[in-house]
Amino acid sequence: MCNEQTAAALDDASNAAQSAQSAQSAAADWRAAIAPQWQSHGVELTQSEVVIDTPDGKMDACFVHPAKGSHPAVLLWPDIAGLREAKRIMAARLAAAGYAVLVLNHYYRDAPAPLYVEFSDWLADRDSAWPRVARIRPAGIAADTQAALAFLDGQAAVDHSKKIASIGYCLGAAFALRAAAAAPERIHAAVSFHGAFLITNLADSPHRLFAQMAPGVSLLLAIGEDDHAQQPEHQAILQQAAQDAGRAAQVTVFPAQHGWCVIDMPRYDAQQSELAWQQMLACFARGGVA
Repeated sequence: MCNEQTAAALDDASNAAQSAQSAQSAAADWRAAIAPQWQSHGVELTQSEVVIDTPDGKMDACFVHPAKGSHPAVLLWPDIAGLREAKRIMAARLAAAGYAVLVLNHYYRDAPAPLYVEFSDWLADRDSAWPRVARIRPAGIAADTQAALAFLDGQAAVDHSKKIASIGYCLGAAFALRAAAAAPERIHAAVSFHGAFLITNLADSPHRLFAQMAPGVSLLLAIGEDDHAQQPEHQAILQQAAQDAGRAAQVTVFPAQHGWCVIDMPRYDAQQSELAWQQMLACFARGGVA
């Protein structure tokens, strides 16, 4: 799915869009271009920066939720550029829809967020991410998940009678699925948007973890058409793996390019991201996270 070919294409798209602009003005452009629903919610929100103890150290995160009441919780695992302003904006919209959202810095083993202020910062220095990614082990994601859930258990803004959702973008999609496998009694909805490294040769590849998830888990695996063109077999592999595990999965190829759901990515697609958003909420509802 997401690989060096995709990264190079993203770089080309970004360069074409920014050829006559400075990096600063380009960063301003994505903020001006995003649809109003990302910017104005009509709901009072509470947002805080938090630090969570894990076996590997201090994991920083952003916690955002409606100012009043208690709400189902969502773990949000960012893409390869990590926790940054764009992810806070996306989390705020989800919070305004009635959720308590915890956005995790999966790079906390290296440094507090942001390591990349904009997605374009990662595009300009792609190689810097891979050593950081290599330090994130599957066991670490499982431990991070348990630490995040323990944090949520202590929050009055969380409705503890509800199940939890785990969503991820690109690199974070694999983490979202690993989280669902690590806490099947808690996480009953898992969503992958233009996921990376969902299918590997490892014994604990994310696509081999479906049987470890809750029997009633609701799964949405959304694939970009360019990723599908590069690896068309992945859609069937994911569907078959879920079926073999007895888990219900919606595995969909969207008519959009890798990164279409992330507001500061060069291939953000407003129309298709809205469709993905509605499918995500429906996935939550099927899993009892509503």
